[in-house]
Amino acid sequence: MTTTSPTTLQVTTDDGEMPAYLWRPESGSGPGLLLLQEIFGVSAYIRRRAADLAAAGYVVLVPELYWRLDQQEVTASGPAGVEQAMALVNRLDWPTTVADADAAFERLAALDEVRGTPGAMGFCFGGGLAFAVAADVAPTVLVSYYGSALPGLLDLAPQVTCPSLHHFGTADDYLPADAVRTITEAVTADGRPARVELHEGANHAFDNDDFFLHHPEAAARAWQQTTAFLAEHLPA
Repeated sequence: MTTTSPTTLQVTTDDGEMPAYLWRPESGSGPGLLLLQEIFGVSAYIRRRAADLAAAGYVVLVPELYWRLDQQEVTASGPAGVEQAMALVNRLDWPTTVADADAAFERLAALDEVRGTPGAMGFCFGGGLAFAVAADVAPTVLVSYYGSALPGLLDLAPQVTCPSLHHFGTADDYLPADAVRTITEAVTADGRPARVELHEGANHAFDNDDFFLHHPEAAARAWQQTTAFLAEHLPA
């Protein structure tokens, strides 16, 4: 994963200004990608992935979705970090958070350096949130990594009409195989352009190389699939 420094900008919401971080590609402009955090916050890992996407030619915006809380990032590691993160995410109001993410998408789309309609991408909590955003604002493309909220969002599937890519591990403790089958059936129904990739032996959050469930082989394979999918549907 590459690392570059973002700039900070503000996203206007009904409750005030939400901080967000913007990574630009070397060219200074390109297609936009809204990148939505895991339950751990805008962590060093999320920042590295944003930098990776910028290196691939995208203008990447990462909103600080915990901005209303007194803590924005998880400090513990391992299972204790999961417990801390769950306590944080459970304090969010889901409709308000979706509205915040929608506002971030619109802020990104309005930037002069963004070409065309942006895409949406998220990990874990952000994977489900990106799906909800896609139902609202019609991004060019959606990439969702193990979207933990997806089982409760499938009524939105008919509204997610853009090409979408969904990654799941076959050993996910939070999204068992029957849940993944239900998600797959919903997102691919009626000929919708959705693709589901299963990663053998990978648990939840397998892409996060700071997390104890990191699966290097699955992460590398999924990232290759992701970049190829973006190159096809949102070329830089």
